[in-house]
Amino acid sequence: MRLSKLLAIVMVAILFGTLGAATGAQDMVEIEYWQYNFGARVDAMNMLIEQFEAENPGIKVVHNSDIPYADFRTELAASAPAGVGPDVVTLFYGWIPAFVDAGYLVPLPDDPFSEEFILETFSPMVANSKFEGSYWAIPTAVRSLALFWNKDIFADAGLDPESPPGTLDEMVEAAIATTQYDGDMKDVLSITRMGHAPALASQDHHWFREVLIRQYGGAPYSDDGRTVTYNSEEGCAAFSWLAAFETEHVTGSNDILDGATNAFVNGESALHIDGSFRVGTIARNNPDLNYGVTELPVGPNGERHTFGSYWTHGITRRANDDPARLEAAVKFLQFITTPEAGTLWVNNVGELPAQATAAADEMILADPILGAFSAGLAYSHATFFVDESAQRQVLIDAFDNIRLGGMDPCEALDEAAAAEQELIDAFWADR
Repeated sequence: MRLSKLLAIVMVAILFGTLGAATGAQDMVEIEYWQYNFGARVDAMNMLIEQFEAENPGIKVVHNSDIPYADFRTELAASAPAGVGPDVVTLFYGWIPAFVDAGYLVPLPDDPFSEEFILETFSPMVANSKFEGSYWAIPTAVRSLALFWNKDIFADAGLDPESPPGTLDEMVEAAIATTQYDGDMKDVLSITRMGHAPALASQDHHWFREVLIRQYGGAPYSDDGRTVTYNSEEGCAAFSWLAAFETEHVTGSNDILDGATNAFVNGESALHIDGSFRVGTIARNNPDLNYGVTELPVGPNGERHTFGSYWTHGITRRANDDPARLEAAVKFLQFITTPEAGTLWVNNVGELPAQATAAADEMILADPILGAFSAGLAYSHATFFVDESAQRQVLIDAFDNIRLGGMDPCEALDEAAAAEQELIDAFWADR
């Protein structure tokens, strides 16, 4: 073969390879998925992304999970006007109305996410993702609240490590018995081991709103969710009971020992109210912790209640602006919300599968840790929030007014109810 002909063949092969590579690159669709930084959730999603990309070689998912929770809403809000950010985003279900109002989310496509499919496939609480006639997001997992207790601390205090408190009165007794102080002073700063520390900035605002008030015979809101009713006589009694852990019994504070949540995970607190997602944190950060989980204690009326919630995935207007990215985003959303994804999630994060078939797994129901959360789904309440962050802050401020400012609990609750009513009224004013 003449040298010139050989060179020509080589050049054609090189050119063809280059064009082929370019064509392959052009066929690849890249989408971004965002969630806040929470170790167990990040790891679980990385597993799902790896599986998804293997099944969909033409789609690349960029996983942005570096944003701290405290900055997540701000970063999302800033990305939308700039035309950047995620194509699929994880957000707390209580944020949906605010993000819809901002034009950040687009409704889920009826194919494949029809209302009939959602109602038949997912936990009933997922109906809270419907707003103004459309579904805007769908979850991989759901969660409820339960009572965590440290068995070693119980034993050290002379309590039966296999008998957690079953009533609110028993919870107070156990918290007092397990608290330790440095010296004879019984004040918050002298606590070296907490019995129980109320943490309104964590899950206790939900516990108060949807559980304690109901157990005292009241209701947090009117049936249509538009009127605040927690500043009732029953609500005042419930709020006073909660505040007494810090102000009267002095069993703990969210201001010491690195906060209530970390104190429990680190083995420095006996009792803690939290969601099923905390199971993953404990497994990751303190796998040797000797603890148990039980259903929330019953109150004066003997009723069981818990708070049900979920982080959910929505499609943004950025994805909607490009047909290829939108198609890829829908495929990804389908993949991460299957029963198989829900099972992976519960095994790695601790949150319960959002899909009814996966959540009904007998192994979950019988699990000594997850069983309490699973049982709670049957009597859980998911609050409709117009602005979850602002509504949470109202109760945080009220609790701080009691424990730091010495305000009467009923007065603090009246002030909180007035502030929250303004938020709700403003939201509905133009609708």
